[in-house]
Amino acid sequence: QVHLVESGGGSAQAGGSLRLSCAASGNGYSSRHSMGWFRQAPGKEREGVAFIDGGGITGYADSVKGRFTISKDNAKNTLYLEMNSLNPEDTAMYYCAARVGYDYSRLPSAYHFWGQGTQVTVSS
Repeated sequence: QVHLVESGGGSAQAGGSLRLSCAASGNGYSSRHSMGWFRQAPGKEREGVAFIDGGGITGYADSVKGRFTISKDNAKNTLYLEMNSLNPEDTAMYYCAARVGYDYSRLPSAYHFWGQGTQVTVSS
């Protein structure tokens, strides 16, 4: 089993920054698992935001490329999402997810474990 706990959400002004963290634990977790950040706004489907494979290769949704950075500290079993130049369209519940596989996927259905989510609200 893998347990994921997100933190760091909150409110920001447009143009501001936030940093999300996701602490992973459990005997099923491995640093070679791929992980991702997803978000879901009210009335919308969950969408992939940023991804990292077991070796540290990253991928991003076009909507956040150049503004968001995903990283992972294997010594701390923690995943991060640095979010800069935030805009109101970034407002959503943000979830981290872990996939039992080395390669990342952009599809939520490919991930096996999910955190409870952390709210990000950006005002104009």
